[in-house]
Amino acid sequence: MSLDNFIIIVYCLVDDVFRKVVADKKLKARGMQPKLSDAELITMEIIGEFMGIDTDKGIWHYFHRHWLNWFPKLGSRANFVKQAAGLCWVKQKIQRLLSEQFCGFSDSLHMADGFPIPVCKFKRAHFSRLFKGVADYGYCASKAETYYGFKGNVMINSEGIIANLTVTAANIDERESLWDITENIEGLVIADKGLIGADYQEQQKCCGINLQTPMRSNMSDARGKKFNR
Repeated sequence: MSLDNFIIIVYCLVDDVFRKVVADKKLKARGMQPKLSDAELITMEIIGEFMGIDTDKGIWHYFHRHWLNWFPKLGSRANFVKQAAGLCWVKQKIQRLLSEQFCGFSDSLHMADGFPIPVCKFKRAHFSRLFKGVADYGYCASKAETYYGFKGNVMINSEGIIANLTVTAANIDERESLWDITENIEGLVIADKGLIGADYQEQQKCCGINLQTPMRSNMSDARGKKFNR
């Protein structure tokens, strides 16, 4: 499929689901209405993320350089960023609607995992004002490093469809944030060893969640030694 056709298909899908989510609600009560349509902006974000461009600035520059004839009302980068931020709740509702359509909640098997979201280099964290009072220091076990920022926690079904996603300060335990993404989820949930704990798993079981995690490494080593004997 050519990129031209891909953009057209994504826009048609976004425009359709956007109308269902927004209906007759007026998104902006004050000020001038943006010239670029909200469906166009969300389409650009999806295409940009698909191509590995993960910043609003990068997405704006890409479309301004290569696709301005398709999006002639793109406007300035500053307005693009403001408009994108204002659509946050709309994009959340769109994601939830699509998750429901693709069995993101009704599947009997889900997987949950956390991931670090650093907001600046660790050496600059002490002087940084980015998200001051909101972000915090946390530890990433997979990278064996301390970082400053946030922690994401995502739940996907057996086909990779995102069911739920939450973001907390980096110092928040995954055990707490997991409760935010198990809403409307039942059945088997596979997670990493950071969620090991009989009491915690029993609490999840009371809510219909069969939480399974890898065994501790020392237990695996013990079994390996026993097997080798």
